[in-house]
Amino acid sequence: EHMSLIIQAGGGVIQNEKNQVLLIYRRKKWDLPKGKLDPGETLEECAVREVKEETGLQSVLLIKKLTVTQHTYLQDSIQFIKETHWYLMSATTLENKTLTPQLEEEIEKIEWIDIDLLPPYLEDSYPTIRQVLSLL
Repeated sequence: EHMSLIIQAGGGVIQNEKNQVLLIYRRKKWDLPKGKLDPGETLEECAVREVKEETGLQSVLLIKKLTVTQHTYLQDSIQFIKETHWYLMSATTLENKTLTPQLEEEIEKIEWIDIDLLPPYLEDSYPTIRQVLSLL
């Protein structure tokens, strides 16, 4: 019988005024910015902080909660359940001129993608990310 631990995380789907979504590219996949909850932080704060850290966006407005996804992985015979709380956010391209990929997190590039042009990117993504972006 495995012990299982739930890890809470927050992530963001960021849209701009041009109807584009911000995707990051890491470990050969298109992904969305997300990360683990710090002690004493709310999920909303976590999601906004991770978005800012991973993308270099300065100014991000949280709009609403979108969904929660779960994926499990085994490490040292412990089953981890990563529960990511996803929020819809907005950012304007004017206020956020330079996008800075967080290299420590292995992020190679960041791109604004037109929502209509997402399908090919989603093929190189994860099931949970496809699930989140299908809500747009």
